[in-house]
Amino acid sequence: MPPRIPFFTCLRASQNASAANATRSFSQTSATAASTVTQRRRRHDPYALAQAKARKAANLSRQEVLKKERAAALGDPVNGVETPFVRSFDTALPPEPAAPNQRTQTRVATSPSDDAPGPQSERDEHLNFYLSKQELDQGIEHSRWLSTPPASAFQDVAGVTTSDLLTPEEKQAQLAQQQTTANEALRRIASLSLGSSKDRLRVNIQRIIDTFGRHNTDSTLPPRPKDQDRTPYNLRTPSSPDQANQRVGLDTGSSEVQIAILTAKIRTLSSFLSDRGRMDKVNKRNLRLLVHRRQKLLRYLERKERGGPRFQNVVDVLGLTEGMWRGEISL
Repeated sequence: MPPRIPFFTCLRASQNASAANATRSFSQTSATAASTVTQRRRRHDPYALAQAKARKAANLSRQEVLKKERAAALGDPVNGVETPFVRSFDTALPPEPAAPNQRTQTRVATSPSDDAPGPQSERDEHLNFYLSKQELDQGIEHSRWLSTPPASAFQDVAGVTTSDLLTPEEKQAQLAQQQTTANEALRRIASLSLGSSKDRLRVNIQRIIDTFGRHNTDSTLPPRPKDQDRTPYNLRTPSSPDQANQRVGLDTGSSEVQIAILTAKIRTLSSFLSDRGRMDKVNKRNLRLLVHRRQKLLRYLERKERGGPRFQNVVDVLGLTEGMWRGEISL
């Protein structure tokens, strides 16, 4: 038979439990009411409001500073850092010798001789109208032969020569002056300093192909690491040099060449829009298209070369920044 529990004992236990629950609920309600009252007091406290506004202003100013630092770290997505090779796009002349991997943020003023209308024979490697130095020299020699008159040209019908009016030294000096003027005229006509932007772009493309073309860089730059591991098994070629595929002709379609050509076009177009074409909406759209096309090629080259020597060579020579291929570009 189970033991009997007295009635008064059960009643007393139930009263104690209800009292404990009431005490707990009262303490929770009082704490909540106390926190609500504190918050209400803070809302009406001018000192607390001033502190909150100061913290918010400090947070917003810090966010602006961080945003500017991130933008500065990425760099200019259009022009990037100016290098001697990029600066040479303006004149289509080979860049002056500088230290390797050297970048300059400011534009270096050229010497007065570089701005002269005539070509600099020691630096010009390309001339206008698809001319070479040999053809220009041949044209100058031919003009000298044409400008030298025969001896019979100085004699008139009456038998009196016009050379009697001038001494032989004066005749030679006059002829030399005429030949010098003709030579200077031919050199100025063939110079790129008097050509259009289209002529300079054509010469810049030739220089870019000679600089970044893989028919020249294959012998100087090492290949990307673990080239065979990324190639599918059914597309792998034998590694023996006898069976390797040989390049035929100039390299005009590789990513390095196309990126450099787009950089030359972007520099010309951005300089035009910053000076004279502020209201030219069509060329602004063309600039956006060129910048995003270069971004796609840079992403492809970085992914393909794994940041190898070819990618680093393009970045260093052209002065490219991370903002040109990372993130979203908005102009």
